[in-house]
This record gives sequence, C-alpha cells and structure tokens, in this order.
Amino acid sequence: MAALAETAVTTVGGIADLAAAATAASGGGDTAPVGPGLFLAVINADASPHTATIATPGTVNGHAIADATLTVAAGDTGIIPLTNLFRGETGRASITYDGVTDVTVAVLKLGA
Repeated sequence: MAALAETAVTTVGGIADLAAAATAASGGGDTAPVGPGLFLAVINADASPHTATIATPGTVNGHAIADATLTVAAGDTGIIPLTNLFRGETGRASITYDGVTDVTVAVLKLGA
C-alpha cells in the first residue's frame, strides 16, 4: 500500500498537467490524506473501466456507512472529494482498486 502525497493546485496557476502529477495506482491499494479541499483523481488509460473504492470506517447510529466507489470509464478521468468521512485509524483514507493496469492517481489540494 503506497502513501499518496497531495499536489497543490494553486488559485493563480492551476495545474496544467494532471498526468504528470499522477502516480501508478498500487495493486495492494493506497492511502491518502483527507480533509477540506482534497480530491482523488483517477486517470484510467486502460481499455476497460476501473473502480476505485474508498473505505468509509464510520457508523451512523451503529450502522456501517457504505464505502464510496468511483467507476471511471476506459480512457477517462474521474475525481472524488477526500472528506473527513473517509478518515481511518491512521488519519488517512484507504483506497483499493478493482484493477491497476494503466491506472494512475493523484491527490489534489484545491485552492492552495
């Protein structure tokens, strides 16, 4: 499991090359920081769709909250907020993938 670091997306310059900021998704999953302004970008260059699952460790009135999933079509990019809802015991989100062939990911901090 790799620990993803955030990439700042400044209000002045933005981010011109998302692919350059991304790293290969790990077959065993990744962890990522969570909090306001943080997002996970999933870039799928594969010929098949892929799904990223973010564990939701909390409960509401004793009931488990369903994990969040983001399915990204072949050749497309998806983005999902990394809110505090996903904060695990380590203080980070736990992310798994149904496949990692030609899948890259980036954690973006917006408005930094």
